Amino acid sequence: MTTVMTRTTARVVVPIILVVAISLFLQGHSHPGGGFIGGVLTVAAFALIYIAYNLDYLEDGVLGREVEKEESIGEHRTVAAYRRLFMFGLVVLVASTFSGMLLGDPVLSQYHRSIHLPLFGEIELASALVFDVGIFCIVVGGLLTVFSVVGAE
Repeated sequence: MTTVMTRTTARVVVPIILVVAISLFLQGHSHPGGGFIGGVLTVAAFALIYIAYNLDYLEDGVLGREVEKEESIGEHRTVAAYRRLFMFGLVVLVASTFSGMLLGDPVLSQYHRSIHLPLFGEIELASALVFDVGIFCIVVGGLLTVFSVVGAE
C-alpha cells in the first residue's frame, strides 16, 4: 500500500527524470551520456511509477499495454512486447555497428553532418545517435521485461 505522499512525489519526479533521460540520450554522442544511461533513467522512472502505484497501472495506464490475468507470465503479451523492443534494439545496434563496412570504413565508424534549423541554429547530427537508439531499446526492453516478470510473481 502506497501513501499519497509517494504518489504525489512520483507525479512530480517522474517527468523530471524523463526529461533528464532524454537530454542525456540526445547529447550522448558528443558528451557523457548516451543510450545506456538514458535507458536506465527511463526504466528508473517506470520503476518509480511501479512502486507508487502498481504493475497493472504502469502497463495499462502509462505504457498502454493491455493486461491479461489468465495468461502465464512467459506468454504475457506485455513481456513479449518488451522482448520485441529488446530485439529491435539489438538489430539497430548490429546494423549501425557494421554499416561503416558497407561504405569501406572500419567497424563502428561515425559520420557527422551539421544542418541549420531556423529556430535552433546549427544542429549536429551524428550516426552514433542510431547506435545509442539501439542501446536505449536494449536497456529499456530488457529491464522492463525483468520488472514485469519479477513484479508479476
